Amino acid sequence: MPDPDVRFDELIAALKDRDFRLTPQRVELVRLIASSEGHPSAAQLYAKIKRQFPTMSQATVYKTLSLLKDMGQVLEIDLRDDSHYDGNRPEPHPHLICIRCSRIIDGEADLTPAVIRKLERTSGYKILRSQISFYGLCPDCKKEGI
Repeated sequence: MPDPDVRFDELIAALKDRDFRLTPQRVELVRLIASSEGHPSAAQLYAKIKRQFPTMSQATVYKTLSLLKDMGQVLEIDLRDDSHYDGNRPEPHPHLICIRCSRIIDGEADLTPAVIRKLERTSGYKILRSQISFYGLCPDCKKEGI
């Protein structure tokens, strides 16, 4: 995981470059994203921020996450009924998702720009966003059995 302070500074700089208004609530959201060790959902981020900023809306969380995603600063992991966000490794990489407890971890396999370009050449597609997800049982759920 990158240094949370360095990642925080990178995210703030990216938002400033776009002239995005940096309210205390949004700055705290960016701090949570930068220091997150997992892949929080927007609802989880909202619940944490709501304690400190009770008047903050969910729309602000979603708008900020959407902007950061569009800027290539967070990676959205689409799940059946919710999305989770990876603000520490925004480059394309695989995720392993437990079908029982919904735990998400990063996979360690290279999905380099060269691989993506090759896929574009061979398929004719213009790839705008990539997501590779592997579904299975995490070690804890595997021990318990399905």
